Amino acid sequence: MRKYYFILLLSFIFKTAMTQTPPTDLADRLKALEDNIRFSDQALTKNIDDLLWYQKLGDIAIIDKVRYASKPPHVVRNPTGQGANNPVVIPAYTFVPKKFSSSKKLPLMVLIHGGIHGDFNTSNAHIVKELIDQGYIVIAPEYRGSTGYGSVFHRQIDYGDYENDDVLAGKRWAVENMPQVDAERVGIMGWSHGGMITLMNIFDHPEDYRVAYAGVPVSDLIARMGYKTQTYRNEFAAATHLGKDASENVAEYRRRSPMWNAHKLKTPLLVHTNTNDEDVNVLEVEGLINALKAHGKKFDYKIYQDAPGGHIFNRIDTKLARESREEIYRFLAPHLTPPNPVK
Repeated sequence: MRKYYFILLLSFIFKTAMTQTPPTDLADRLKALEDNIRFSDQALTKNIDDLLWYQKLGDIAIIDKVRYASKPPHVVRNPTGQGANNPVVIPAYTFVPKKFSSSKKLPLMVLIHGGIHGDFNTSNAHIVKELIDQGYIVIAPEYRGSTGYGSVFHRQIDYGDYENDDVLAGKRWAVENMPQVDAERVGIMGWSHGGMITLMNIFDHPEDYRVAYAGVPVSDLIARMGYKTQTYRNEFAAATHLGKDASENVAEYRRRSPMWNAHKLKTPLLVHTNTNDEDVNVLEVEGLINALKAHGKKFDYKIYQDAPGGHIFNRIDTKLARESREEIYRFLAPHLTPPNPVK
């Protein structure tokens, strides 16, 4: 198996290298080689993981991987180039419960992966299974910047703006193209960066979603830039992304932050956070909670005290994590009425 993996990796590297113009400077050549290896390895890992979905859930779900068009790139280096302003094509996973395939209509859950450059992989299989068992159709968009689709797609990340549109486009694609989806029963949920995208979707498009869950959500980019490393801040401030750091464009960082959009909430919402979160500091989510309260919004939330697992406390396989997810499902069910809700 390891020998086969190595041969596939070399094949990916060779094909990628042959399609790119070789740089002349030695340092550039080494950097290009490193990129080729890294992105080829990611693509191979993604292809293998895609096969595992069928092994893990193929007995209970009709699984597909679809593609749809979203917005053009946020930053275009050559606006007059051929196809420069074409929409970015977004991959997405879909899961339809076999057990309820004869039902006329089923609720849709838009499930958003975390990580700025993360991806939707089989580490989420237990959560997808729990949703399928309840009778949800699931769509999981691989918004721009997700890992496993090459360097160009990876660098399309927009850090809290156009990814929101990629997810919305996925929801609307499912409603238009999956006949069993009930357009009036659509929920959205995600953790971390996925929680941030969840919040911005319901704030900007409340008519599209009946209910939402945001777990340990990135909530305030301004505060976040203050406690993260300079390397992290540089990623946001790069010319290919926001172009300026938070001190140079406070308004744009606020525009992309859920906490500063809390006044828009109209959708039933549950928020979870954890005091020992090592990624999204609890102060961010507390800021969101306080902002929602200040605007007189009705919502549900829970602050877990030092729950084992930190940032992923309710996505792991502990008793507490399962109980927390059951709490989420019981919150969602009255709004989406799945055929087999958690009791």
